[in-house]
Amino acid sequence: MQLAKHKTGVRALVCDVRDPQAVTSLFVAVSREFRHLDLLINNAGVAHANLKVDELPVEVWKDVIGTNLNGMFLITRGALPLMKRGGAIVNNLSIAAKKVFPGSAAYDASKHGGLALTATLREELRGRGIRVIALLPGATDTAIWNTLWPEAPRKKMMSAKAVAEAVVKVLTLPAESTVEELTILPSAGTL
Repeated sequence: MQLAKHKTGVRALVCDVRDPQAVTSLFVAVSREFRHLDLLINNAGVAHANLKVDELPVEVWKDVIGTNLNGMFLITRGALPLMKRGGAIVNNLSIAAKKVFPGSAAYDASKHGGLALTATLREELRGRGIRVIALLPGATDTAIWNTLWPEAPRKKMMSAKAVAEAVVKVLTLPAESTVEELTILPSAGTL
């Protein structure tokens, strides 16, 4: 038996996920080089300083929603024509997709909206054999805390590597199974 040869690779390209033209250009480049995608991880995200709704500038609201929710929509829509049966989409949301944190209105709204988009995609793509997974990590030691809570107790947080390893395990499940929501929390609990 001869194994089929597949072109495999990863390519880093800069793209403003909020800009429909930039997203179109991204997927033109991807399709030229790879022809199809096996995996899409929507990971672009921003937060905002802890501000109550009546203090939150409209431009900050628009930036967070534009990046976290509109960007996920635009990237996913651009990727779908390149995805085939057996592919997977992982939307990195946050436990903020199911909880609310006072002072984080735009962030919380973007993540709640992202969870609804993820659930809708899952149902739309189930028949095409594309898995759609909502990743709901708790406190993970990443740069986003510089904006959300600069004094956050980073030593109690998970590493990004721990979250990535959990995602890899989920993605390597047999084709006839899936994890629809992956919630991962630090062993120290919620912060």
